[in-house]
Amino acid sequence: MKLPFDTDAGIGTRATLGVIVLETDETLEPEFARMMAQDGVALYHSRIPMVPEVRPETLARMQADLPDSARLFPSAPDFDVIGYGCTSASTVIGSARVAAVVQTVLPRAKVTDPLAAIIAAGRALGAARLGFVTPYLPEVSAQMRQKLEEAGFAIAGFGSFEEMDDRVVARITEAAIAAAAQQVASAADCDAIVISCTNLRCLRVIPQIEAATGVPVVSSNQALAWHMLRLAGITEPQPQFGRLFARGLAAG
Repeated sequence: MKLPFDTDAGIGTRATLGVIVLETDETLEPEFARMMAQDGVALYHSRIPMVPEVRPETLARMQADLPDSARLFPSAPDFDVIGYGCTSASTVIGSARVAAVVQTVLPRAKVTDPLAAIIAAGRALGAARLGFVTPYLPEVSAQMRQKLEEAGFAIAGFGSFEEMDDRVVARITEAAIAAAAQQVASAADCDAIVISCTNLRCLRVIPQIEAATGVPVVSSNQALAWHMLRLAGITEPQPQFGRLFARGLAAG
C-alpha cells in the first residue's frame, strides 16, 4: 500500500546554518546545540580532518580539505550561512580565503569563522582594548594577536595555557578558564575579554566572568554562533550567553 504524504519547507523555515567542525573538537557541537536551539533554525554539522597537534603547518593543511567537508552537508537545503569552526586555522589561512574556498561548493552561502566573528563581536561591543586568552603555542597566539591588531584592536592583556594537544585543551576545566580570564583582565584595563579556541569550554562560565570583571566576554564558539545567527537575520537576544548576545551587527 502506497501512502499519501505532504511536504513543507523543512526545519529551517527562518535560517539554515552549517558548521564545519574539527575532527579533534569536542566542545563546539554541545555549545552550539544550546545557542542555536531556536524555532525555525536548522543547524547541520560536517567534520574536517585535523591532527591533535595545533601548529601553523597543521592548521594550514586544512585549506585543501575544506571543499570536501562542505560537500558533506545535505544537498537539499539552501544554506544561509556556513561557519568554519577553527579560530587558529582561520588566522593562518585567512578569513577571506576560507570564505572563497567554502563558496566554491556553496556559492550562495555567507561564510564566517571564529576570527571574523570575534572581530565583528568586538566592533558590535564597541571594544578597543582586549584582554586575550588562548590555549595556543606562542607562534600561533602571535599570529592571532597580529590579526586582531590589524583589525584595529589593542591587546591590553594576554595569557596562554601554551598547550599544543587539542585533546588536552578539551579537558581544561571551566574553573581554570574563568580564573585565567579574570587574571588577564586584572592585569590591564580592557573593554572586553577574548577567549580563543573552539575546544575551550567557555559558554557556561561567560556570565560568571562578566560578573567578576565587569566587561563582556567574547569566546570563539559564542562569537561564531552569534555571528552566524546575525548574518542569517536571527536577532533575538539571548543574554544567558553573555552581553554579546544582546547586540546586533555593527553598521558597516
